[in-house]
Parts: sequence; structure tokens; C-alpha cells
Amino acid sequence: MLVKASGNDAACKPAAGLYLIATPIGHLGDITLRALAILSQADVIACEDTRNSGILLQAFGIKKPTFSYYDHNADARRPDILRRIAQGEVVALISDAGMPAIADPGFKLVRDCREVGFNVTVVPGANAAVTAVAGSGLPTDRFYFVGFLPPKSAARKKEIAGLKNVSATLVFYEAPARLAASLDDLAEVLGANRPAAVARELTKFYEEMRRGSLRELAAHYAAHEVKGEIVILVGKSENPEGAYDIDALLAQRLQQLSVRDATAEVAEMTGMAKKEVYARALALAEKQKD
Repeated sequence: MLVKASGNDAACKPAAGLYLIATPIGHLGDITLRALAILSQADVIACEDTRNSGILLQAFGIKKPTFSYYDHNADARRPDILRRIAQGEVVALISDAGMPAIADPGFKLVRDCREVGFNVTVVPGANAAVTAVAGSGLPTDRFYFVGFLPPKSAARKKEIAGLKNVSATLVFYEAPARLAASLDDLAEVLGANRPAAVARELTKFYEEMRRGSLRELAAHYAAHEVKGEIVILVGKSENPEGAYDIDALLAQRLQQLSVRDATAEVAEMTGMAKKEVYARALALAEKQKD
């Protein structure tokens, strides 16, 4: 059931400042009463996409001025937002889904507001990363939110390599078109048998939580087209220092590269000394000749 904001809330308008308001990641019923109250009392609402936010606001009968605030216009918009707050306005910030300022330019606005002493209030609620961690069945005592990985494989592998010794469940956001490739890179760098899960369309009708090893998940999503919002979770390694199978990485590359080039690529990926990698590459090359 949808709950509309009450028009009587205007009598207790909050203090001027920036209000970060979590919005549903799928199911509209996950909006909080406090979020509805502040949205109904705000002077203006800054949205990641005014079209998406318009659907949410209309569903709850909230009619307030809106404008866009996203990666490509954030730098230009911030001075106007700061001016509004300085003049006593209540500015609400929402993203398309979940908590604003997490993996979006909202953090810069929070930083600037804090630096000049403006009130900043967080109105908590739905969040895809935390929802996925809680429902994954992977360890929750420690988790490390990475956000989006680079779109190109080489850069992606390099960033993943920097996470190989993190003793925590790793949490990534990913686009559907890159899911299989990212899982494949994660399997190659972190270990094919690492336990993992893919959460998709959380809180929506087609919600999915698929568990398996990184190798199994990469194979599944290479064969199945997916849509929607996606969270990848990778369980922490039982042996972080040995997360790489160096010989397997070298053997794969020696099929197409010289010993020198294979050494350079694997050394950069793993952070191991080139001298040590080169010695192992030579040994493997000799075995392949036999």
C-alpha cells in the first residue's frame, strides 16, 4: 500500500540544510515515513534523474520543484545548492535508487556543505550493497564496498589485483553487459573457486540471488543474458597471500606471448617481483617444450 505524505507536515519544517534521503531500490514500499515527510517539506529536490524521481514523487503525491544533479553537471550545480542553503532553504538530495552520495557525486556536495558549516542530515533507508550482503549467505562480519570496476579488462584486472589481500567479503556494482566479463576477470585474478554470489533486481518482482564459485557464475552469465541492477559479492579468501595461481596465469599467457611479455603482464597484475615471475615463466616455457 502506498502512503502519501501529509500536507500537515509543513507545520514542522526542518532546519535549513542538505538532506540525503534514501529511496527504494525497487519496491516502493521500502520508502520510510521520515523520507516522505522531509521530501514533502523540502524547498527543492536535487535528483540524479528528474524523470525517474518524478515517478517516485508522483506515487506519493509529493509536488516540489526538482532539478538534476549528476556526474556531468555536479560541479556547475553545487554553487547554486550552497547558495540556496545559505538563504535558509531545505534541499533534499535523492538518487535514482538507494542512498545518495554512495558511488555518486553527492559526496562532493556533502564535503562542501561540511566545510562551510551547513547542516547535513542523512535519512537512512534502502541500499543495494547492504541488502545484497545481508541476503548472500557470505560472511558479513567484514565487507568491503568497491563500487563499479573499470569497463576495460586490463584496468579491471589491475584494480582487482589490489584487492586480493583484503580479508573481507568484496562488494561490486556492475552493469548487465559487463557481468560475465567481470566475473571472468575476478575468477582469473582472485581464484576460480572463490565463493561468490550475484544479486540482481533486489526487492523487485524478478529478484535473484545466485551463489556459486566465481568460475561457475562466470560460465552461467556468459550463457544467459541478464537485465537490471546487479551486485557482485566475493567471499573472503581463506589464504589471501596465495590468492593467485601464478603458474596458471603464466601458462595461459605463454600460449600467446613471449616469456618476457608474459612476465611483465603477470608481474604487474600480481605485484610480484619480475625476477621471481620471470624464473617461473622460464621453467613453464621449458615444460611446454617437452
